[in-house]
Amino acid sequence: RKNGFCVVSAGDIILGQDIRDFHAIPGHFSGIIGGSPCQDFSRARRTAPTGYGLEMIAQYVRIVTEGSPDWFLLENVPGVPSVTVPGYTVLRFDLSPNDLGYAQRRPRHFQFGSKIGWVLDIHRQDFNGETIPTLTASDGRRSVRRTFEDFCRLQGLQSALHLPDLTQTARYKVVGNGVHAAVAFEVARAILEATTKPVPDTIFTVNVCACGCGRRVTGKQKS
Repeated sequence: RKNGFCVVSAGDIILGQDIRDFHAIPGHFSGIIGGSPCQDFSRARRTAPTGYGLEMIAQYVRIVTEGSPDWFLLENVPGVPSVTVPGYTVLRFDLSPNDLGYAQRRPRHFQFGSKIGWVLDIHRQDFNGETIPTLTASDGRRSVRRTFEDFCRLQGLQSALHLPDLTQTARYKVVGNGVHAAVAFEVARAILEATTKPVPDTIFTVNVCACGCGRRVTGKQKS
């Protein structure tokens, strides 16, 4: 929204809505953004995969296929399987608050797909201070923890979220499961820039890294 996009929601389990009941209207949306459950793919998990993560990725692919947007963005952890949607070229890249000059070390993984092969230009910058460990959804259950105000601030929020209907543990979980605000803003900015250029940069017009992350290379570089 801060980048000028009009954002509508397909429903959220927090509000008692199941994405499996949602059907996209074709041709009405420029992009579809999702953040499917990551527990099955996380290196930090302590239990066996349940299959729910793969089921929700399949639901995301279904919605993108139904909606047929110009582009899509899926956020998860680095271990997430590659998403394949017929007719789309997909870039995979990691982005952490550290990469944008913030203290938190919390890499998130993105898959950006587009019909014409748009290339995103993420404006990264080095962080030279002391990094802090990753904030997690389970921080609220710890006996020694940051205040909720500090927890929100470290996630890039300007102030603590007002969530009076949730328990303290649930408030930490909602914020801890989110993407750092600066990371979300930068990805949205890059998408806006890529999709509004009069002469678009695509994988067919610029040299990009061989791994598929979309970073530009020069000269004889391959990656």
